Amino acid sequence: MSEKIRVGILFGGKSAEHEVSLQSAKNVIEAINKKKYEVILIGIDKEGQWHLSDSSRFLLHEDNPKLIKLNKASDRVLFVPGKKTKQLVSLTRGQSERQVDVVFPILHGPFGEDGTIQGLLKLANIPFVGAGVLGSAVGMDKDVMKRLLRDAGIPIATFLSFNRSSINVTNFDDVMKKLGLPFFVKPANLGSSVGISKVSDGKQFDVAVKEAFRYDRKILFEEFIEGREIECSVLGNDNPIASVPGEVIPQHEFYSYEAKYIDENGAILEIPAKLADNIIKEIQELAIKTFRVLCCEGMARVDLFLRDNREVIVNELNTIPGFTKISMYPRLWEATGIPYSELIDRLIQLTLERFRKEKNLETSFNI
Repeated sequence: MSEKIRVGILFGGKSAEHEVSLQSAKNVIEAINKKKYEVILIGIDKEGQWHLSDSSRFLLHEDNPKLIKLNKASDRVLFVPGKKTKQLVSLTRGQSERQVDVVFPILHGPFGEDGTIQGLLKLANIPFVGAGVLGSAVGMDKDVMKRLLRDAGIPIATFLSFNRSSINVTNFDDVMKKLGLPFFVKPANLGSSVGISKVSDGKQFDVAVKEAFRYDRKILFEEFIEGREIECSVLGNDNPIASVPGEVIPQHEFYSYEAKYIDENGAILEIPAKLADNIIKEIQELAIKTFRVLCCEGMARVDLFLRDNREVIVNELNTIPGFTKISMYPRLWEATGIPYSELIDRLIQLTLERFRKEKNLETSFNI
């Protein structure tokens, strides 16, 4: 029997999406094929410290999304780039060391989905699931993402971006004239609907701007699109494939953080979405084009709007989509014919395939 592949599940992190990551990790750990993979749990707390966790006690209040926490009563470890083996060094067990063959980052938001952890793993020469440094960074910054999509001719909502120094040159009336009412205010570098507000008047505007700047130094104002909310999962490297589309029908004012992760009745998920065949084809083609334009690999979820049941508009792309029990990415693949456990296996194999190809590239130049 061949030796199991050691998969480091990296979760938690310093971002405002820490709790979402814990929920996602719990589901990936439960679904991964234990006969094929040896799971090594690496939890990052909100202070940025790394913990080597035991699968039986790595979470506290794991069944309550409002109270879920990383159990920090576990071995603290250091990740040591440059070592070819045994890259995890324990700080509490006499410098014991652990080896990882591949890392599955389930880190949502900054410090995990924005290219930072991907750069660290790249330097350490460890294969990792999902987009590389460039695709991750581009996919995290909604401003840069939307400019690239716009330049590639992909339909998007009208948007404006500002940082703290430039916000003084605009006001509610200026934004309203350009975007209409209502419009959204959101941090440029965050996901899971954290810090997002829907604005209909000047009083809401000031509160929304302040809220968005709590999470990022750059914020977006974005046109409100009246239409159906559609999501499509993408899987692959050089030849990506798209899942059947699904529809999100929010039961809140919009698809907020609470609707996504706290309230199980916060949204109705129609999987697959009830759409005409030509619209399904257009959504899948647009999802794959978006994936390629943004230099993605491995996986991504593309969020779109369908206006008047005929016009497809790309909202954004998520390079590390949620893997919670109600998350669309794995559920869409299950509806397409790839069950959860097989999906995880495919993602790991895609990672190893990419790593083998990259190892064949020349790293020095001889005249």
